[in-house]
Amino acid sequence: MSTPDVTVTVIVHNDAERLARAVSSVRRQTHTNLEIIVSDDHSTDRTPDVARRLAAADPRVRHLRLERNSGGCGVPRNRAMEIARAPLLMFLDSDDELPGNAVELLLAAHREREIDFAMGAVQRVRVDNGRRSTWMPHLVAERRTLAGIGADPRLFFEHLATSKMYARAFLDRHGLRFPEGIHYEDQLFSAQAYCLAKSFTIIPEPVYRWYVAPYAASDAASISNQRHKLANVRDRIHVQHLIDAFLTESGHEWLREDKDHKFLKHDFRMYAGDLPYRDAEWLSSFADLVTPYLDTLAPGAYARLPRTERVVIQLIRDRRLPEARSAARGLGQSVAPRQLTTDAEGRVYWGGEVPATAWSRRELDVSDLELETCPFPSARFRHEITEVGRGPGASIDLAIRTYDPALRLPVGPRRATLLIAPGGRRLHVHFRLSPVRPGIFEGHAHLDLTAVSLPLQGFAGIRHPLLRLQHQGLTNTGLLLAPLAFPALTAQVPSHRVTVEPEGHGPGRLQVRWEPLGVTAKVVRPLVRRVAGPRLKRAAHLLAGALK
Repeated sequence: MSTPDVTVTVIVHNDAERLARAVSSVRRQTHTNLEIIVSDDHSTDRTPDVARRLAAADPRVRHLRLERNSGGCGVPRNRAMEIARAPLLMFLDSDDELPGNAVELLLAAHREREIDFAMGAVQRVRVDNGRRSTWMPHLVAERRTLAGIGADPRLFFEHLATSKMYARAFLDRHGLRFPEGIHYEDQLFSAQAYCLAKSFTIIPEPVYRWYVAPYAASDAASISNQRHKLANVRDRIHVQHLIDAFLTESGHEWLREDKDHKFLKHDFRMYAGDLPYRDAEWLSSFADLVTPYLDTLAPGAYARLPRTERVVIQLIRDRRLPEARSAARGLGQSVAPRQLTTDAEGRVYWGGEVPATAWSRRELDVSDLELETCPFPSARFRHEITEVGRGPGASIDLAIRTYDPALRLPVGPRRATLLIAPGGRRLHVHFRLSPVRPGIFEGHAHLDLTAVSLPLQGFAGIRHPLLRLQHQGLTNTGLLLAPLAFPALTAQVPSHRVTVEPEGHGPGRLQVRWEPLGVTAKVVRPLVRRVAGPRLKRAAHLLAGALK
């Protein structure tokens, strides 16, 4: 039997339904001289039967079954490496796929010059809506060969082991294997590979297709989607300690700030977005787990973060946990705090008190946001729905409170507008916000969903109402936060079912969902898509030609 050029290891555990799809994506590769090892972490479902059938159908497929379940990715990958016959190695998870030319592209990079590994773009596919995006696109935008991670420390953010093809000689030379018995093993393995490699090549083409199920049931969710478990927090921090120790021992301590910045910007940020949905007990335990590690990070790593992210971190460290939950809503969306505090020197701080320590004052100082002086269109307000009630027919009544902590709005009633635009057709709902005390306005809006103008073919999708304010001829539009939990309200509008519900993730906006019914769903929408598709394509081609 000839030696394969590449070994692709497909790790699997109790995933009989998707294993064949993953292996088929490897069997269909344009480069065919390869070996496929299905490394089964002692599955108890039909996975062994599927693996045996795949091996019987293609001599390139080998089935490796572990004697006991390891509970992670490290052991099945390492055991496969022990029997792999090729000089180049790749790894694939059973719920993902390889694009058809992934092996060919990465192999070409290895044959072009002597490198320790090659890596390419990862295409993320949302299983709930089919949307596709590139993971960390700025890091794989162009083809380049780097002499170590020092040439671009941002690559710590691209910590997936599955987007790479490794030279077996490189891994063996350094005894580089996946850590066993821990989660987030990719982060440690990739950090080690980046630091130990003399050179590696990045190509911009997609080489991995990562299927993401953000709202999977907790028992079926991937490790990264189990952030509600405190054990998940412990695992992630444990791996960070291991990476820190490796950087010190290997002489790469000078990369610590870059690695710490990655932890704050990526790992911690994932938990921060979930904080509004966590109860007080969970928040307290979370603070206990993360604060000791946060205390060890390089000060420069904090300074590189946006101010609002630094605020959330510091509120956790100061154990101002209800305020941390509030600050986490709308991260990255220019949402204001409910309250600001100014000290004797005129410095402005997030929240209702002047921080007690010099470090806290530095982190919670929001003077640089210029909340009092920035142009009105970019001014920060906080719009919260305090009550959602069912109105007559397909309408809802909303009690809305607007916080204006920088006192940008003049005293007196203000005209406000709710905006919602399903199918590109915008509905304006005007209402009045009245001052109740300095910096706080309240009002009531009546949103009649039968008044929304839907396109001929109907509309299937979700929209989140926005709130618009006007002042001296200028407008400011911001998102509208809803109660994190309230009973969904469902009603019938012409040819549609419409549901008003909490968003359930992210900042927690008010969410309105339309579902076409009857003739609109079964006849009109399919017909319009068939007729309009070619015409739209022709129009696009004509426009593109005119612009050349």
